[in-house]
Amino acid sequence: MQGKLIDGKAIAREIKEELKKDIEDLKTKGITPGLAAVLIGDDPASHIYVKNKARACRKAGIYSEVITRPAETTGDQLHDLIEELNNRSDIHGILIQSPLPKHLNELDAATDINPLKDVDGFHPVNMGYMLLGSPVYLPCTPFGIIQILNHIGVNPKGKKIVILGRGNIVGKPLAVILMQKWEMCNATVTVCHTGTADIPAETRQADILVAAMGKHGFVKAEMIKEGVVIIDVGVNRVDDPESEKGYRICGDVDFDGCIEKASKITPVPGGVGPVTIAMLLYNTVRASKFLSNKKI
Repeated sequence: MQGKLIDGKAIAREIKEELKKDIEDLKTKGITPGLAAVLIGDDPASHIYVKNKARACRKAGIYSEVITRPAETTGDQLHDLIEELNNRSDIHGILIQSPLPKHLNELDAATDINPLKDVDGFHPVNMGYMLLGSPVYLPCTPFGIIQILNHIGVNPKGKKIVILGRGNIVGKPLAVILMQKWEMCNATVTVCHTGTADIPAETRQADILVAAMGKHGFVKAEMIKEGVVIIDVGVNRVDDPESEKGYRICGDVDFDGCIEKASKITPVPGGVGPVTIAMLLYNTVRASKFLSNKKI
């Protein structure tokens, strides 16, 4: 079983070690990459995510600033805050932690960010460049999935990839990336969603299966073929009286049921999440080079 597990933490460490060389080189030129994370409201999970991202920045040598605002923050106030960060020379990347309170529009917030500081890759301009095959920044989780496949020696070229979920953060951009004629892409991609007539019929054809639905344990052993590579993006909180915290985190895949049939599988936690953060750091360093007119 151990050989089947994809160690996202180890992959993230490798990526961050490589980044440290770039960061040290930038600092010799008087440039310290800077990331601002904006957190609106008091969602406990969001606070944990932002804390983890800030800690990863500090360890890598990136300046990190966490800006918190109350849930009552208005759209105009958020706009003004983003504009202030757009104009700061010490901030190269801006992250708006999702989800925002319901009265705030996530697309409006993403659009307010200077596209060159949009290290999440969600600005419509950056999404458009990605669709056209000339990306400035790739969204961090899809980018991380490509890095995972690269590190485990699985090239998607020519393979059948099934993505469960068509969200704007993972499903849609990942499908676009994997269809490009790039190294580590050029795959045949199927995206399944609530309108798909027979999801198991699709998943059983997958050489690589990416689960990003937000439904814990959805993918069962009978839905996959022998030797499939499974990338589980799901992060679901499930009550567990036996746990100290009273809950546990699990993915969209029935891990115990699928581990025997899969050739490789990401655990949850410890799979995709750490690599996603590593790619956020990568994009922040890239942004610092863009904004300081240094060679990418």
